[in-house]
Amino acid sequence: MSDTANSKRVAAPGARRAAAAGVVLMLTQLAAPAYAGPNEQAKRIYERIAGVPPTATDVQYLQTNCISGGTLNLQCAAQYATSAPTFYSVTLKNWVMPWTNRNQTVFAPFNDYAATVIGMVRDDVPFNTALSADLLYTLKTAGLPAPSSANNNHYAAAETQGVNLMTDLVSTTQSATYGIPVAATAGLITTRGAASAFFINGTNRAMFRFTMINHFCNDMPTLMDITRPSDRIRQDVARSPGGDSRIFLNNCVGCHSGMDPMAQAFAYYNFNATTGAMVYTQGQVQPKNLINAANFPFGFVTPDDSWSNRWRTGPNAALGWSGSLPGSGNGAKSLGQELASSATFAQCQVTKVFQAVCFRAPVDTADLATVAAMTASFTGSGGYKLKAMFQQAAAACPGT
Repeated sequence: MSDTANSKRVAAPGARRAAAAGVVLMLTQLAAPAYAGPNEQAKRIYERIAGVPPTATDVQYLQTNCISGGTLNLQCAAQYATSAPTFYSVTLKNWVMPWTNRNQTVFAPFNDYAATVIGMVRDDVPFNTALSADLLYTLKTAGLPAPSSANNNHYAAAETQGVNLMTDLVSTTQSATYGIPVAATAGLITTRGAASAFFINGTNRAMFRFTMINHFCNDMPTLMDITRPSDRIRQDVARSPGGDSRIFLNNCVGCHSGMDPMAQAFAYYNFNATTGAMVYTQGQVQPKNLINAANFPFGFVTPDDSWSNRWRTGPNAALGWSGSLPGSGNGAKSLGQELASSATFAQCQVTKVFQAVCFRAPVDTADLATVAAMTASFTGSGGYKLKAMFQQAAAACPGT
């Protein structure tokens, strides 16, 4: 074999490595983000918050008022986008509707739960009152059926007519509109929408579970704690399911030991499917809380609506419960205050806003730092105002 041939054979692997390196470099260059200019960023922010592309008038406003010296004022663009009617009728409506039903679908009828969240955002009502306030939003649009505790016609008609949610929502109270005692009102928990989805049938544990999903961003399996006392688990929970007590001790007790003492706050509530209205029987435990007593006759028998938060100690102390509250009380209102005063409640709301605006969950160090900073603002100087969180999220991820 000639020296020339030998040199070619030796050189071939080096050439292949060089070619491979070139391909890697090219792919790296293709994958590198091409950051949008100020005009494109302004349009992206508007679309993400308003839910629709900006009109020519919107573009002109953004260019004139929010771009200077080739730099976009992100907060200016975000604040302008939250003034769009579609922020309320598209973005917020689609954001909140899954919270109102067990299927967690956006394709559910518009209802008082969703209207109240949207109104709170519009009016900068502190969202830490969302689970305890005597609050309800209705619509002032002419020709709508009157709001009723027995049906959803008022809100369904508003959706059919495509009413302007930015201008037509008005604040009122559940006690005045639905005739619920003020002490029994608990914000979103006692809206007709929530009651019809989570107080109907069952044992009212659904209300607690979906409150955890919607406002703590955790389902019960991620909150399980088998170290809590089991003395307030109700009779309907079998202690040896399938004849094996280990299932109860290592699985069932993990949810019920924390959930049952807190869900007891709902002991006086029910939803009557026949009348279509929530029922509140002050001082009288709803029979649904006492069903299936034969499953374990020695289990806890619900005497009233007193509740206790067993998660203030143990692993779920990490949820960040407020030291200014006692961790126990009576009824849904005080339980709602307990839940909404936690650190996890605030972080959950901010995380959901981040996901809605940035089209992704917080995935890296930068995202997590953004959510942490937003949460600190939300609970501090931000006064639990969610509209500002949408603005901050849009400014934090204007798009590439």
